[in-house]
Amino acid sequence: MASRDQARLFGVLGDPVDHSLSPAMHNAAFAATGLPHLYLRYRVPPDALAAAIAEARTLRMGGLNLTVPLKEAVLPLLDEVTPEAARIGAANTLVFVGERGTLRGDNTDGRGFRAALRGRARVRGAHAVVIGAGGSARAVTTALAAAGVARITLANRTLARGEALAERLERLGATTAVVPLTALARGGVLDDAALVVNTTPLGLAGRRLAMRCAAAPRPCLFVDLVYASRPTPFLTGAAHAGHPTLDGAPMLLEQGALAFEAWTARRAPRAAMARALRAAGLTLTQPRRTATVTARRPPRS
Repeated sequence: MASRDQARLFGVLGDPVDHSLSPAMHNAAFAATGLPHLYLRYRVPPDALAAAIAEARTLRMGGLNLTVPLKEAVLPLLDEVTPEAARIGAANTLVFVGERGTLRGDNTDGRGFRAALRGRARVRGAHAVVIGAGGSARAVTTALAAAGVARITLANRTLARGEALAERLERLGATTAVVPLTALARGGVLDDAALVVNTTPLGLAGRRLAMRCAAAPRPCLFVDLVYASRPTPFLTGAAHAGHPTLDGAPMLLEQGALAFEAWTARRAPRAAMARALRAAGLTLTQPRRTATVTARRPPRS
């Protein structure tokens, strides 16, 4: 945990990482709380992760965040993990603990995702469709299982990877199904979905995912964990089909606030962090009244 007096270095590791607004958010938080710390971006591919973690130890950094594609790969490099990170099987927040700098892995993504959904969608007893099977998908699906969804459908390009995540979720008591990405274009899997979450980084490159959004009930909330000043193609398609949408900005804020609190043992200045994200071009919308999705029968042939 970072000292409140000594200046420490923090940062986010990932590849790509140039898009990350975590520095703006966390540096605003440090300034608002009078802490002399600095937060930077570091482009680190998976094959350089071990060296980067060793360097962070040598520099006695205060803490780190991890983004794609490092959240699962970092686990063997840690001294310990929190129960949350162990349940998810991925870490997005690293905390250096004590004088010896014990490196603890935590995961604030799941709690941040649930906080971002609050007031926007009811998931208990509902069907959720999650696209992707990486570290972010692990956090989202674990959070949904804890929130009491009736079932989770995983759509992934590599079925074996989706099935591995499904097995983990089944051990947590979730009911799951795994489908290829092509099933989204056909639309049947969306028929009674209350929530569709894209956890892939496709939106960072402006790439479109083939999906028949109109197959989902109108109140179904479409969420893309990517955040940007403009809607991703995934969210644009959902909005054109008349669905409510949400990008990753509220989750970024919530998971970032939890990371700040883990590093500093101080209450996160969420208002200052939100102002920094808005100044960077993000839209942090207020939650609307949640809608209930009623399951629909598939059309008769």
